[in-house]
Amino acid sequence: MELLKKNVNKRKEILGGEIADILKNHADTTVGEIKVKQLLGGMRGMTSLVCNTSFVDPYKGLFISEYSIPEFEDRLPEEIFYLLCAGKFPDDDEMAELREEINARSKLPKFMWSFIRSLPKKMHPMTLFSMCILSMEGRSVFKQNYGTPEMTKAQYWEYTLEDSLNLLSKLPTIAAAIYRIHLLGKQPIDYSPRLDWSNNLAQMLGVNSERSFSELLRLYLVLHCDHEGGNVSAFTSRVVNSALSNIYYAASAGLNGLAGPLHGLANQVCLQFIQGIHAQLGDSPTTDDITAYINNELENGRVIPGYGHAVLRITDPRFSAFMEFGNKYCPNSAYLQTVKKLYYVVPNILKDYKGGKVANPYPNVDAISGSLLYHYGIKKYGFYTVLFGLSRVLGFCAQSVLALGLNQPIIRPKSVTNKWLKDKLEKQE
Repeated sequence: MELLKKNVNKRKEILGGEIADILKNHADTTVGEIKVKQLLGGMRGMTSLVCNTSFVDPYKGLFISEYSIPEFEDRLPEEIFYLLCAGKFPDDDEMAELREEINARSKLPKFMWSFIRSLPKKMHPMTLFSMCILSMEGRSVFKQNYGTPEMTKAQYWEYTLEDSLNLLSKLPTIAAAIYRIHLLGKQPIDYSPRLDWSNNLAQMLGVNSERSFSELLRLYLVLHCDHEGGNVSAFTSRVVNSALSNIYYAASAGLNGLAGPLHGLANQVCLQFIQGIHAQLGDSPTTDDITAYINNELENGRVIPGYGHAVLRITDPRFSAFMEFGNKYCPNSAYLQTVKKLYYVVPNILKDYKGGKVANPYPNVDAISGSLLYHYGIKKYGFYTVLFGLSRVLGFCAQSVLALGLNQPIIRPKSVTNKWLKDKLEKQE
């Protein structure tokens, strides 16, 4: 992987130079303020991290390096990983090298198959996925070389990149094995070195042979790959790796954060919400029916899943990309039709709800992704978060590689008590 290492090294030298200049000239400069509501509200909106893999503009959406979603949504997941790490898309030679590396590292260790089969059948797929990653931790080259004369601090990123490629190369096979063995009770399908990451996943899942299904998985893996550094899963993974816990620990930790209903489980919640609409109103509800349904939900104190976002203040461009896919490949899907009607109805209701206090009344990516997966035959809801996690590990790995390459320190913010905060506020009165 010499070409990839060369390009990552080039990028870290540029970023490192920028950081050195910033610290030299502005080390004590204030870049923002912290409000009490942020301290007590999950640090929402608090600028406190630097993440060089991706950025979310509230009014333009996700950027990877300098590329917006329309500029990278047609790429392969492997190309996206390259972009996350190196800040550029791979050329033909660089892509050939990366695919050769992935194929060479893709075979699961023998123990993994018996390990997967030994786990309880009723265990949640996300738990299985996290455990499978953690079970390979002993093979970490970072762990094996840490503290030896051969491994200097300046090389931490290289060993982490090595671990990352070893891990990422195996994830489609692990995810597909969990789906087929645990959720379907069937035999796994072999990995093919002829296929790319997403096409291999589609083939190994074995649920749909349509070309558009492979295209959906490609798009899904690309759009969920990274979302800057402050979301629960990315932040958790980065914090763990900042302690020099290897990428297996860090990826597993990030996935455990992703498994929460307020984060990675949201797409299945959105699908279940649509199924609830169909159960009550039929498969072709009118916009008037949906308007009444939404108003009733709000009047009874329930939220509308899939609407709103911590950072975005527009329709999530990832939602728009999935909508474009649906219009092209499955326009007659009953679920997609309901997603469209919700998009027509919900923002207008939320704009006026509680006097217009809803910061973002528009849909996020979860409002549509689960419905598309269900349409193509992935009907085991618990697996949706595994797919999300499979994609997001691309970002976990890239963030850790860059952070270690830039010698970023262990993450350790200061916390305070209610008493400290009260005393501080009283002194300011």
